[in-house]
Amino acid sequence: MDNYYCVIMAGGVGSRFWPMSKTVHPKQFMDVLGTGKTLIQLTFDRFTKILPAKNIYIVTNEIYRDLVLEQLPEISENQVLCEPSRRNTAPCIAYANYKIKEENEEAVIVVAPSDHIILKEEEFVNDVKTAMEAASQKDWLITMGIRPSRPDTGYGYIQRECDDIYPKDNRLHKVKTFTEKPNLEIAKSFLASGDFLWNSGIFIWSLKSIMAAFDKHLKDVNHLFEKGIGKYNTPGETAFIKETYAVCKNISIDYGVMEKSENVYVLSVDFGWSDLGTWGSLYTIRQKDENENAVVGDNVMLYDTKDCIVHMPQDKLVVLQGLEDYIVVEQDDVLLVCRKVDEQKIRQFVTDVKIEKGERFV
Repeated sequence: MDNYYCVIMAGGVGSRFWPMSKTVHPKQFMDVLGTGKTLIQLTFDRFTKILPAKNIYIVTNEIYRDLVLEQLPEISENQVLCEPSRRNTAPCIAYANYKIKEENEEAVIVVAPSDHIILKEEEFVNDVKTAMEAASQKDWLITMGIRPSRPDTGYGYIQRECDDIYPKDNRLHKVKTFTEKPNLEIAKSFLASGDFLWNSGIFIWSLKSIMAAFDKHLKDVNHLFEKGIGKYNTPGETAFIKETYAVCKNISIDYGVMEKSENVYVLSVDFGWSDLGTWGSLYTIRQKDENENAVVGDNVMLYDTKDCIVHMPQDKLVVLQGLEDYIVVEQDDVLLVCRKVDEQKIRQFVTDVKIEKGERFV
C-alpha cells in the first residue's frame, strides 16, 4: 500500500451544473447529496480505504487552495498541487507525475475526478484494488469502464476487445476504440452490441508506464515538466509551475495519451457510478415523489407537474404548475428554468451570461 498513490482532480468549474456550481464555489466543494459531506470529501474518504491519506494529492486551481485545505484537514499543503490556469487533464497529470516521482519512483497511481458519485463503495474499493494490482505487474494504462444502462449521448464510450488477457479477473480487457459523445442512434447501437462501456475518467497505471506514455505521445508537455526536476517539493516549485503553465498547451489525457497508446486496457465495472456532470444525472439518482419529481426545498408546492428536478433555497416559497421534464433551480441571484432534454445547452447559457451580464452571475 505504501506504493499506492491517488491523484484527485478538483480544478473544474462544473458549468453544466450552473447556477448551483459557480466559479467562486464549484460543485466539488458542495454537499450536493445532502449527506453532510462535500463531493471532494466523499471522494477523499473513499480513497483512504485503499491507500494512506499521505499518498493522496489534490490538483486544483490556485483559487481553490484554501477551500481544499479547509475541507480536507487531513492533508498537508504539499499535497495540494495548485494550477495557475486551466490546461485540461494531461498537464495536471504530468505535474502530479513529477511531484510523485520525487518521492517514490515505484508508485502505482489512481487518477480520479473529485465530483463523481459512487453508490456501491465496497465494490468500488475492490475494483480499484484489482486495477492497481494489475498495473503494478503489467505495463498497462487502465481505465474504468462503466457498464451502460441507457444510450446516453453525454458520455464517451470505450469499445473492449473480446479477449481474456488477465486470468485473475476476466472483466479486464484490451481497449479497441474510444468514441467521444456519440449521437443517439450510435449510442443505441453501442448499447445493443454489448461491447461498449462508458468512459468514467478514472485511470490506474504505474508511474513508469504513464511517464513512458507521456514521453512517447506528449513529449512537449512531458519535457516542460521534466525541467522542474529538483524543484518539486521545494520553495521553487510554485514559480516553476507558473512559468510552465504559461506556455503549456491545453490537452486532455484521453486525446493526448490514451487514444494514441497501444497498451490501454479497461476494467468493466458496475459500482453505482455517476459523473454528476449535469442536472439530469443528479435527477437520476435523487429520490422522487409520486409524480417522479426530484425536489430540494422545504417550501416547494407542485401542481400538474411531473418528471422535474427542482432545487430551491430552503426558505423560499415556490409554486410550480403545469411543468413536465424541466430543470428549475435557484441559487443566490440566479434562477434557471430549462427543459431537461436541453441541459447540454446550459454551458452555452453560462457563456452568454458572462458576455452579456458579467462575471458576478457565473
